[in-house]
Amino acid sequence: MDQDNNGKAVVVKDLERHFGSFIAVNRVSFEVGKGEIFGFLGPNGAGKSTTIRILCGILAPSGGSGTVAGFDISKEAEKIKIHIGYMSQKFSLYEDLTVEENINFYSGIYTISEKKKKERKEWVLRMAGLLDHRNSRTALLSGGWKQRLALGCAILHEPPIIFLDEPTSGVDPISRRQFWDLIYELSGKGVTVFVTTHYMDEAEYCDRIGLIYRGELIALGTPDVLKTELMQEDVLECLCTQPHEAMEAIEKISGVREVALFGRGIHMVVEDADRAIGAIKQTLASRGFKIFRIEKIIPSLEDVFVSLIEDRERVEQPQQEVRK
Repeated sequence: MDQDNNGKAVVVKDLERHFGSFIAVNRVSFEVGKGEIFGFLGPNGAGKSTTIRILCGILAPSGGSGTVAGFDISKEAEKIKIHIGYMSQKFSLYEDLTVEENINFYSGIYTISEKKKKERKEWVLRMAGLLDHRNSRTALLSGGWKQRLALGCAILHEPPIIFLDEPTSGVDPISRRQFWDLIYELSGKGVTVFVTTHYMDEAEYCDRIGLIYRGELIALGTPDVLKTELMQEDVLECLCTQPHEAMEAIEKISGVREVALFGRGIHMVVEDADRAIGAIKQTLASRGFKIFRIEKIIPSLEDVFVSLIEDRERVEQPQQEVRK
């Protein structure tokens, strides 16, 4: 097996996983480059966790092919497990053990030599900011400390690829930012990071993003490409008096797909920006609202994902009706 795999850390083609008649992953194809931060996003039940379990060698694919760290996902699952790190949102720590005991435990799992073990333990303690808390019981740590300790335990053996499944769920914003600083640091050293998240602001930190929905990959690209090339509709921002009341009036305008409060303003997804701006100005003026500013803006990733999913649902709905 070619371990370099042309600079690709993960390669999957037409990946499938069936559970009886249910198709959890449906002919998914993508590649992840060495050292890349790849975000894998999608609603609950979309197929994210099933895909990660296949890539980590935990679950066998029903069809398709792929490699992780150059090893075949169908034939070399045990080799894959040795060459990756994995961290789940539950952090996989033993709460009754101390910080140091958790590190010792994972050192044993990864069969790290005694000589290397001390060096790696000190690295984890420094990285996690726990040098003065090595004898503290893990259950007493804050969420941010647990998070960094779990990451340290997952990469004790210095794997070239790490899989992070909702790693920042339930931790405070400052800890989330510090955690992403660590991810950037690892990526800078050539480690490939494959991360799932439901925080849209975190998706912006990724080099590329794949959006999975109902088992299918419906978008793939950099955050900028997704925002500028894949959004079919336009997004407007409006600052006006009484935005909550104004929003109710805007929702009734033809060509306006979606309306939401955004800070002190209103964001709208519309079919055509120029036509919608005229209609919105006329509607709000006739009802006594004062407009300070209304303009077309670059959509957020959340705007893009909602739009892509709604487009997919509009396509699928008539097909479902026919099948009935």
